[in-house]
Amino acid sequence: MVFDNQLVFQNLNFNLKKGSMTALLGPNGAGKTTIIRILMGMLKPTAGNFEFAPAVKVGYVPQFRNIDNDYPLSIRAFIELNTPIFKSKVVKKQVNHILEETNLTAIANTRMGEASGGQKQRAYLAQALLDQPDIIILDEATASLDPVAKEELMALIKHLNEKHGLTVLFTTHDIPLAKKYMEDYLLLHDGGLEFGKIANLDMEAYE
Repeated sequence: MVFDNQLVFQNLNFNLKKGSMTALLGPNGAGKTTIIRILMGMLKPTAGNFEFAPAVKVGYVPQFRNIDNDYPLSIRAFIELNTPIFKSKVVKKQVNHILEETNLTAIANTRMGEASGGQKQRAYLAQALLDQPDIIILDEATASLDPVAKEELMALIKHLNEKHGLTVLFTTHDIPLAKKYMEDYLLLHDGGLEFGKIANLDMEAYE
């Protein structure tokens, strides 16, 4: 893949199995964001191709974004942003179910501006889950969160994986967190790709 006339990576070959939990690792500039943009259809590879299984839907949870304290929408209203203005009973039921599954029911009417960082990230996750994705991409989603919020978010991701078979791709620099919750890893370095079971990750190679 060439980006801005610079070779980012080449000869990458990997697959994500249904229901897998994979950490996407590598130093800054290695191409993690480029891979995510390709997977989400925002960039076309300059060579080669990739494809998802038929009818696969992709959900996306971004890196922590601070929302102004006076942001007016409630957590519920924020999650509902991509739903029709006039919501059917089916949509309302779906929203209520997702609020419950992401542990946001009790604070659903709290303004996003007043929510903690972890609560905001769970709201982004809930918003992504509305489309009933088969794979969720967590793009540095735990960065800037406190340790408790990180654990809460990742425990929730693990629950969704185990209960619904959700495939997870987690981009992170937090190796201990990735080792705790992920099963596999993809490591970008020196323009290439290493992959395997995260329990066997060679930390010296990563550094």
